[in-house]
Amino acid sequence: MILDDHEYHKDITKALDRYNDTGRFLKRIKKQKKRLDDHFHKHHAEVFEQVDCLSCANCCKTTSPIFYQSDISRLAKALKMSESDFIASYLQMDEDGDMVLKSSPCPFLGYNNECIIYNHRPKACREYPHTDRKNVYQILKLTHKNTVICPAVARIVDRLQHIL
Repeated sequence: MILDDHEYHKDITKALDRYNDTGRFLKRIKKQKKRLDDHFHKHHAEVFEQVDCLSCANCCKTTSPIFYQSDISRLAKALKMSESDFIASYLQMDEDGDMVLKSSPCPFLGYNNECIIYNHRPKACREYPHTDRKNVYQILKLTHKNTVICPAVARIVDRLQHIL
């Protein structure tokens, strides 16, 4: 069964309500390393059988990926722009010195929440929400932030809180 917008909203609201508790939980389980990967990967697969990213697209509506030089080069070429024009049109440097989108929602978010640059999208978009990567313990602070952006992450972490 694919979840609907109402369910996604409930997941995000619940994650916001439990944000501090979730942060403490993730900090506590960080030491589990390899075992943590196994749990995240199992629940990632199960949750994404229910979640349709195109029905939500909250990540594209509210956040920006980091754009690495390889992303900028690939996208500028695909859009038939110079890299400097691509940067001037779409990107800015954030407080951490990373290149990110100037605005949200993402200017490449198209009709029906489809990404109009999908085949050329940034690495960060391809890997989002990072719950199926190796060494997930290394990015638990990011995972914590993503619980209030991505309903799938909220569900994955909620499941883990019940078993770990």
